[in-house]
Amino acid sequence: MSVSVRHAVLGAISTLALVAGLTPSAQAQDARTIAAAEAVRDAAMAENIALDYVTQLTTRFGPRPAGSPSETAASEWAADYLREHGFKNVRIQEFPLVGWERGEESAAIVGANPQPLVVAALGHSPGTPAGGIEGEVVRFTSLEAFQAVPDGSLAGKIAYVDAGQLVPMQSGAGYGPLSRIRGAGPGVAGQKGALAFIMRSAGSDEHRMPHTGTTRYVNGVVPVPAFSLSAPDADQLSRLVGYGEPVRVRLSSTARTFETTSRNVIGDLPGRTRPEEVIVLGSHMDSWDLGTGAIDDGAGGAITIAAARAIADHGRTARTLRVILYGSEEVAQPTDTGNGGGAYLRSLSAEDIANHVFTGESDFGADRVHTLQLPVGAQTGPFAEAANRVLYPIGVLRSSVPETSGGADIGPIVRAGVPVFGLQQDGLRYFDLHHTADDTLDKIDPEQLSQNVAAWAGLLWLVADSDVDFRAMAPATPAP
Repeated sequence: MSVSVRHAVLGAISTLALVAGLTPSAQAQDARTIAAAEAVRDAAMAENIALDYVTQLTTRFGPRPAGSPSETAASEWAADYLREHGFKNVRIQEFPLVGWERGEESAAIVGANPQPLVVAALGHSPGTPAGGIEGEVVRFTSLEAFQAVPDGSLAGKIAYVDAGQLVPMQSGAGYGPLSRIRGAGPGVAGQKGALAFIMRSAGSDEHRMPHTGTTRYVNGVVPVPAFSLSAPDADQLSRLVGYGEPVRVRLSSTARTFETTSRNVIGDLPGRTRPEEVIVLGSHMDSWDLGTGAIDDGAGGAITIAAARAIADHGRTARTLRVILYGSEEVAQPTDTGNGGGAYLRSLSAEDIANHVFTGESDFGADRVHTLQLPVGAQTGPFAEAANRVLYPIGVLRSSVPETSGGADIGPIVRAGVPVFGLQQDGLRYFDLHHTADDTLDKIDPEQLSQNVAAWAGLLWLVADSDVDFRAMAPATPAP
């Protein structure tokens, strides 16, 4: 049996099973909506524009650091791409930003055991003085152990945190503990008097390819130069320190910050009967500078644009679908006002926010969707059952755990009260590639990318063409 025929058969069975459990007054409308969602799902699985979008984006513009000329050029091109594919009210929303440029970097063990180290400066880290800095390495195996030493006790030293390798998990849960070290580490290093901060990369691979990522501002600055070590170099340095003899490292970086702007690209597919009710589909345009940002997050924009376009190919839905390609998701800021999600929220009135009825974000690569999470209060009932019927045939299961926060881009509107859903992707290999030079187009599996588009398109048809009041049924739980 072909994939398309199997989907059609499963879809028909799903529709009959659902209709049997509904009240007579709801059966006809819900059956039509579910059948349309299944048709959109199957069409998107067979053909969509996701691969075209991410191929052009990454090939034409390469890496797109926030506030860079490449991000600006990519946003202009993406706006034209949306217009060419039928989106209306396409606009670019510009906002101020403290940008960051990597420059050149190097690291080496010096002294009795001289050898080079492969490092990447961490985002918004300051550069070193001309000629670099040199100091003895003091190793810690956890952020807590690092935080526990007396303030000022690391004067003239280089702080090194090696909390072990990131453990790959489908959910990506292993990332949080290491990204916490990356964010807080430079600030702790400054507090303890260290010359610089280095850490094992927040990645699950064993390649000699470090993972960059953002750091946290303290009193308006990142206090000390900060670097990540590739996994093999972290192993090497930790072994050498473990021999019990002093180890000295020399670090050099020409990184700098500068005043610039970033941009959100916004496009709508206006609703047929309730155009004022908006569903936001989020991803981000910017990327780190080492790769071409295919996985993080060119794929997310591809998925959301292609899903909205697949829906439009089957007719206008009652509610408006709004695709937002956010700027400045990746970088730290001196305040919380510098990212695209915050800029978008600030552009809305209270009435606008009240008319945002649902939102979701795609920012976890391009591997298959396996789980649907719905808002608090929406995990059971006719809508949840309809979503399950539409998504189960393509391998997506409904979770009993609600989605409450979304990602960095849609987080601000979720905290403002907009209900959020999550289509959770397989993250087993995501942190092999994340924030590295290996984040490139060839890592995208076209078949899995299309499964993402189909899941988004099928679910969103149910949301956008239904009478469900998600704000009443599923009040958002603000993220902490």
